[in-house]
Amino acid sequence: MNESLKDLPLPEGIRARMIDNGNGLSMHVLEAGFDAPERPCIVLLHGFPELAYSWRKVMKPLADAGLYVVAPDQRGYGRTVGGAASFDIDLDEFTFPNLVRDVLGLVSALGYRRVASVVGHDFGSPVAAWCALIRPDIFASVVMMSAPFAGPPAFAFNTAKNDAKLARVETASSVMAEAIAGLASLDPPRKHYQWYYSGAQANDDMWHAPQGLAAFLRAYYHVKSADWPGNHPHPLASVTADQLAILPTYYVMNADATMPQTVAEHRPDVDQFAACAWLSDSDLNIYAGEYARTGFQGGLNWYRCGTDPRFAAALRTWSGRTIDVPSCFIAGASDWGYYQRPGDFEAMRVLACTDFRATHLIEGAGHWVQQEQPGTVVSRILRFLRQGAPAL
Repeated sequence: MNESLKDLPLPEGIRARMIDNGNGLSMHVLEAGFDAPERPCIVLLHGFPELAYSWRKVMKPLADAGLYVVAPDQRGYGRTVGGAASFDIDLDEFTFPNLVRDVLGLVSALGYRRVASVVGHDFGSPVAAWCALIRPDIFASVVMMSAPFAGPPAFAFNTAKNDAKLARVETASSVMAEAIAGLASLDPPRKHYQWYYSGAQANDDMWHAPQGLAAFLRAYYHVKSADWPGNHPHPLASVTADQLAILPTYYVMNADATMPQTVAEHRPDVDQFAACAWLSDSDLNIYAGEYARTGFQGGLNWYRCGTDPRFAAALRTWSGRTIDVPSCFIAGASDWGYYQRPGDFEAMRVLACTDFRATHLIEGAGHWVQQEQPGTVVSRILRFLRQGAPAL
């Protein structure tokens, strides 16, 4: 690690170190429960724009329950070395199979052949899901948080029989793409944040936000939390541009707006700022300091893989595969994230996961559920693990 970097102010019982994952990364990893050998391992995968630090409130309580808890800065993030954080690169290293290899390499380096659970939040949620789908022999269970996993993209089925009913296959992704394309025709025109994040300008917009990086992040974290009074999520009626436009502007933006401009309209006022109990100034400054140093492009490259049809096509290798290990879903009750792609929430529970145990929508939390309501998140994870792993 760069010797000039200051140590993170971690809670007691959590340590940081660098680990070579054998897949091109020297991963910055936070650990709890490291002082007792042979504990069951649980891996925590953060999302965007976050860090391993986002798990700081839940790691020690999980360790106190008898677990060895590991949370890495993922590829392109934070203090992990490797993972090209530039726009003009080959994106293959940011595809889901390679992100799974990152986690597999880390687990192997730590001396584990099987882990009790892989837990992912936000963009970490599909990584966790792919871990469980591709390597169920390694990942004994999966907890998806805030972002549902609808399963691998599928091949059209039974088309050779020329059956009109079966030949017309409209995958969820193609319908979603059509709806997103239609956003530009609305009045006023709109755009989807994931396609904005996939563009060349997004990193500079956020890295050099006119209000300052810390103020931008404060507003971004605020508007997606339970603190913002505009978050009242509900299912969308259909996968159409008109329905997608119901989502808050931090998901479906005005066509001419940057993300800093979008969230600035809803920045917390003085009273809201003072009342925020889940994200202190010192914690905010950790995020601001890390992103000021690295920029956002490493994480944005994940979105670019998600919006490029070439990478979805490659994932058809697992067409028809399901997650067969025990699974559950956790989100904040004020989080629009589990409704942003209509149909995904239901597909996760009914189709993608064959041993789906529970959905937990946690009151008093928005998108940053493990930071806003850490105690409840810990209790739900432990309840899930005890149901599926009596040794805990």
